[in-house]
Amino acid sequence: MAKKLFVGGLSWDTTDATLSQFFSQAGTVISAVVIVDKFTGKSRGFGFVEMSDEDADKAKQTLNGQTLDGRAIAVNEARPLERRDDNRPRGGGFDRGGSGGGFDRGNSRPRSGGFRRGR
Repeated sequence: MAKKLFVGGLSWDTTDATLSQFFSQAGTVISAVVIVDKFTGKSRGFGFVEMSDEDADKAKQTLNGQTLDGRAIAVNEARPLERRDDNRPRGGGFDRGGSGGGFDRGNSRPRSGGFRRGR
């Protein structure tokens, strides 16, 4: 059986290969992935390593707090992704409210939000 480990505190320079090589000290690495930002392609500072149960337990004990690429890393057992509530609002936007447009009171003429011409 395989166990997935969460690795936090990674350097921006850490790659999948260097992560895999570092964790191979504790045993056989099944997979090693550094999570990157989809827009910039830069590391997000964490990753995941998959190892056998025994090797993963050894890696947690021996590699937690060790230095990789100049940074002390944190090694923990990865938790399963939690399901999000479907009713909560999505996105990070905000409501700008209504501004401009509409009609002048009493004129029934459309108004522009700024400078008026022809007056």
